[in-house]
Amino acid sequence: MLCPCVQGGSEMKRRLKWIRHEDLAIRMTAEVSREEYLDHMTFRTNRRPLFTEIFGPVVGLKEEWEEQGASAAELDLSAFRYRCEARGAVPVNTGALSDIEPVVIEETDAHIISRDALGRTMQLNKGFATVPLPLDHPVTDMDSWLRVKPWYEFSERRLEGNWEEVAQRHLAAGRVLTAWIPGGFDEPRQLMGEEALCLAYYDDPEMILDMLDTMGETAFRVLERVSRRVRIDLLGVHEDMAGKSGPLAGPQQVRQFILPYYRRVWDMLHDRGTRLFDQDSDGDMNSVIPAFLDAGVNCMHPIEPAANMDIVRIREQHGTRLAFYGGIDKHVLRRSKEEIVAELEYRVRPMLASGGGVLALDHRIPNGTPLEHYRFYIEKMWEMIDGG
Repeated sequence: MLCPCVQGGSEMKRRLKWIRHEDLAIRMTAEVSREEYLDHMTFRTNRRPLFTEIFGPVVGLKEEWEEQGASAAELDLSAFRYRCEARGAVPVNTGALSDIEPVVIEETDAHIISRDALGRTMQLNKGFATVPLPLDHPVTDMDSWLRVKPWYEFSERRLEGNWEEVAQRHLAAGRVLTAWIPGGFDEPRQLMGEEALCLAYYDDPEMILDMLDTMGETAFRVLERVSRRVRIDLLGVHEDMAGKSGPLAGPQQVRQFILPYYRRVWDMLHDRGTRLFDQDSDGDMNSVIPAFLDAGVNCMHPIEPAANMDIVRIREQHGTRLAFYGGIDKHVLRRSKEEIVAELEYRVRPMLASGGGVLALDHRIPNGTPLEHYRFYIEKMWEMIDGG
C-alpha cells in the first residue's frame, strides 16, 4: 500500500521530503550491555526482554506522520523507547573490491540510472524504493566470472586503515562487535541475477563452487587476522533469498554450495569466541532453516509472519538452536487496535518467557500505518514487557 503522495504520479512524488535511504535512518538509545545482549541471544540468561525497531519507515510514511502531527523526534523514532544493544562493525572488507567508480548516468523526476561498483546499470524509482535494482549483470558464464574473480581474492587492501583501533573503541564503549561476509546466495545473485544463478546450480555448479570457494578463502583470511587481535561477537550475512512462496534455493543447494562456505568461516570464529551467526533474509525460510542451522547460523531476522514465518512455531520446532530479531507482523499496525493487542498477545507473551530474541516489527513500518497506532503499539509492548 502506497501513501497518497506516492500514488499520485510524478507531481505527487516531488512532494516527498525523505526519499533516500539515509533520510529514513532512525535514532535509538542503547540501554543493553554487550554481555547482556549476547547472553540473552544465546539463551544463557533472560533478565529482561529486548525490544527494538529494525529498519524504520518505508518511503512516504514520514510525510504521512508529519501530516498527522508527528514531532521531529517521532519522525526519526528517537521519541520512542526501545530496549536494545549498541553495535560497532570492524571496518575491514570481505566482499567485492573493484576499481569501478560508481557514477550517475541519468536523473529525472521519476528515476535515477547509475552504474555501480560491480559495473551494473542500476535503476532507482524515486518515491517507491530506496534501493536501486540492476538492469544487467557482470557474470554470465565461467569466462566472465574469471574476469571479475580478482575482485574477491585476498589482498592486504582489505585490512588497510585503523581497523583494530576502531574495534577496540567499540569494545571499550560496550558495543557488540560485528563482522560481515558476502551472502552465499546473495553475492552470486548480485553478480548474475536470480534466474541465472538458480539455473547455474544445475548447469554450471563448478562456477558457483569456485565463486564461494574464492569468497570463503578471502573471508577466512581477513577475519582470521582480525580475530587474532579482537573477539568478534556477531558474524552477519545478508541473503534475502526468499519470498512468500519460499526460498529460491532449497536444502540441497544450501548443503552443497552454501554450507561449506559458511562453516569454513564460522567454525574458525566460533572457536575464537564468536557467539552469534545472524542471517538476514526476508520471506518464507522454513524449508531451509534446518540446513542453515547445520551451516552454523543461530540467529535470523526479520521473521515475517506474512511469509509464514511464525516465531512461536519456529521456537517450538527449533528451540534454543535459533534466536531471532523481528517477528511481529508490521501489517497489523494498519488494522484495529484490538488486532494489534491480539498480535502481541499471541507472539510476544511466549517470547518474553523464553528469551533468545529481540522483539520488533518484521521489516520497515508500512505506508498507511497511523501514527496513533504506532504510539499505541509502543505503549502496549511496554505494558507487556513491564509485566502487564
